[in-house]
Amino acid sequence: MDGRLAVAWSACLKQSAVPRLILAGIPLSFLLLLAVAPLARLLAEGGLQFNPALLADDYLRWRLLWSLIQASASCLLCLVLGVPLAWMLARYRFPGRTLLLRLLMLPFVIPTLVAAMGVLALFGPRGVFGVNLQDTPWLLLYGNLFFNLPLVVRAGCDGFSQVPASRLAAARTLGATRWRAFWRVEWPAALPWLLSSLCLVFLYCFSGLGLALVLGGQRYATLEVEIYTLVAYELNLADAGALALLVLLVCGGIAAVYAALARRLATASKVEPLPLRPAQRPAERLALAAALSALLLCTGLPLLAVLWRGLAAGSEWAALWDEDTRLALWNSARFTGMTVLAAGGLGLAHALACGRSLALRASIFLPFVASPVCVAFGLLLLYPQWSGALGLLMAAYALLAYPLVAKAALASLDGQPPHWLAAARSLGAGPWRAFRRVTWPLLQPAMRRGLAFAAATAVGEFAVTLFLSRPEWLTLTTLIYQRLGRPGEANADAAMQLSCVLMLLALIVFWIIETAGGAGPEEDSRADAAKPE
Repeated sequence: MDGRLAVAWSACLKQSAVPRLILAGIPLSFLLLLAVAPLARLLAEGGLQFNPALLADDYLRWRLLWSLIQASASCLLCLVLGVPLAWMLARYRFPGRTLLLRLLMLPFVIPTLVAAMGVLALFGPRGVFGVNLQDTPWLLLYGNLFFNLPLVVRAGCDGFSQVPASRLAAARTLGATRWRAFWRVEWPAALPWLLSSLCLVFLYCFSGLGLALVLGGQRYATLEVEIYTLVAYELNLADAGALALLVLLVCGGIAAVYAALARRLATASKVEPLPLRPAQRPAERLALAAALSALLLCTGLPLLAVLWRGLAAGSEWAALWDEDTRLALWNSARFTGMTVLAAGGLGLAHALACGRSLALRASIFLPFVASPVCVAFGLLLLYPQWSGALGLLMAAYALLAYPLVAKAALASLDGQPPHWLAAARSLGAGPWRAFRRVTWPLLQPAMRRGLAFAAATAVGEFAVTLFLSRPEWLTLTTLIYQRLGRPGEANADAAMQLSCVLMLLALIVFWIIETAGGAGPEEDSRADAAKPE
């Protein structure tokens, strides 16, 4: 990505009535007020209140240890299951391969609570298989696999596709066995891609709230759940701030490793990939079938279980039209609409202002570094007088969503021919006329894709809503969580049916993403659209 069109736009902006500095100032001011200042306030609170004796408490030490264990175990499971499937997708041609690669994007737009409800439908108290794994660590690990295995598979597939055919042929010609050629040629080429994806897997699992809150139970709750409990139920801001500081330090270190790997992967290299071949031998077909079955088990069954349990409730569907449900649907719809509008404006302004500025490009990632729990907690500390205001809630939604639009728009700008804009300018078109007639038509598919991801973020947002919402701002995600916490089968069935509605909305967003042209390989493999929860 050389950013030549973005640089051309920077030159246009310098000549126009709207300087580039003003255009960049809009998203940067937003980041300063909604991300930098709250996180700085959180760091100050955590630093002032941090007491090393806090980790001497067995209960909190277990929370930290379990958070690290479950994130590391999820990385290991994703690596063990994802590498064989990624290699097969990069080497074999079979019916439905293209569709499968597209469907690997689906977990990125599925709300966290839908996945949690799917896991409970499979292995909860009334699980489809009759096996109750509640109050065990396996529910959370399985939920982590649902979201993160497709990420590792896409990254590994792209990595194995970077192996030069000539180098692999040379290794085979020199007498290397298939296994030795894999370890000496293919594995080194794919390893940076896999490590990059595993950094993201660790971040998502360590700093996630929704899955851990629903699936972890009392014993296997993570630090994020503990922070939420300390703030929402005990009003213990001192200990919550200290734990949030630990979360920020861990996430910041992992994010730095990911940034270094991402910079290495950004270096373009021309390769001659291996041509796909059909799986002909029985052993190859058996291995391919086993890998695809494992992928279905991890990423397909939870969604099918939600649909099955929702339809099995039968006559109870009338409960979906009670007052709370209507309020939640209305709030989810309008919050999503407002988020899309705000994210579209902020994201487009940020992308157009970037040019070759590494600082501006890096600032897009800022909302991804901190977890939504840390962001929401920082907003509460910095703006306590607005903690129940709809404006602050919508600003937090936009903060989590607009980087997705900015990244999609910036990738499109980097890939557009810069001489088209120069030709328009040489023919007398002003900067904004050139934008409207040349750049914008080429930018529209990326903007639709980015806005669809922003809509998916808003529809499934859970962590920030728990911190900043009031009863009148009830959404589908918070209503599902409320229903799940109430006793009785009727409430459990209603929660599952609401999850079906939420899954339907996510599938509509997925369809929009696909009809917008699909995400580019870098977006897919590096999970730029993944949920931060």
